[in-house]
Amino acid sequence: MAKVVGVRFRPYGKTYNFDSGHFVLNIRDRVMVKTDMGMSLGMVVRPPKAVEEDQLPNELKPVYRLATEEDIQRHERNCEVEREAHAFCQECIRNRKLDMNLVMVEMLFDNSKMIFYFTAEGRIDFREIVKDLVQRFRTRIEMRQIGVRNQTKMVGGIGSCGRELCCTLFIDKFEPVSVKMAKEQQLSLNPSKISGLCGRLMCCLSYEYSQYVQLREVMPKCGERVETKCCKGKVIRQNVLRSTVSVFGDDGKEVEVPLAELREPVKPSGGKKKPDKESRS
Repeated sequence: MAKVVGVRFRPYGKTYNFDSGHFVLNIRDRVMVKTDMGMSLGMVVRPPKAVEEDQLPNELKPVYRLATEEDIQRHERNCEVEREAHAFCQECIRNRKLDMNLVMVEMLFDNSKMIFYFTAEGRIDFREIVKDLVQRFRTRIEMRQIGVRNQTKMVGGIGSCGRELCCTLFIDKFEPVSVKMAKEQQLSLNPSKISGLCGRLMCCLSYEYSQYVQLREVMPKCGERVETKCCKGKVIRQNVLRSTVSVFGDDGKEVEVPLAELREPVKPSGGKKKPDKESRS
């Protein structure tokens, strides 16, 4: 059994899991951890919690040590350099009239490299800017072009639900989202209502999509004739969450019927049922 602690590297960034080991950690403690980009300083935002071995996240890395006052001061200096580099790079972009949007600057803890994240419509020739940055900051420079979804993930914000953006809090990999998912959940197809801050379809459209598909499979389709305890009629509306369908009866009245009260579908009168388009030769 290991103790898993939640560590965050940015004030409103994603929380990462680490093995706290023998360290006694509390919320807001500063720790040094090894990441794919080398040593990094983070803050504990979730206290250690005992987790069974078979439930541990994959590739759980340990907390290296507690951060010292020198580490904290170095981190603060790096943050100041990041702000300076952001302003300087913005000035270079304006002077060279490049069609790109600088999103964020990140300096590695050991000052070995600075990463400049930006968005752009197409390919950008940023070689001259790199020369200016190297001359100014005397370190390795990496220009990394990202998409608008990644930009929103880095910047953060509040979604239409009133909570922090999912991509900022916990999403590791963006999954494909389609308009079909919104249709299946009977949502409005108004772009302003199903799009996130990034301008793309909201990631949360995919959360319950598979459940909607499974539930609708056992429901009669719109236009299908059914028989209930009170009438016979045609299904005109489905309510997946309530497990009911609205039936327009032969008597001209509309009723909402739970699925449990439906009988076998009624076959259309007047002979054989017409074949579906898919079954026609």
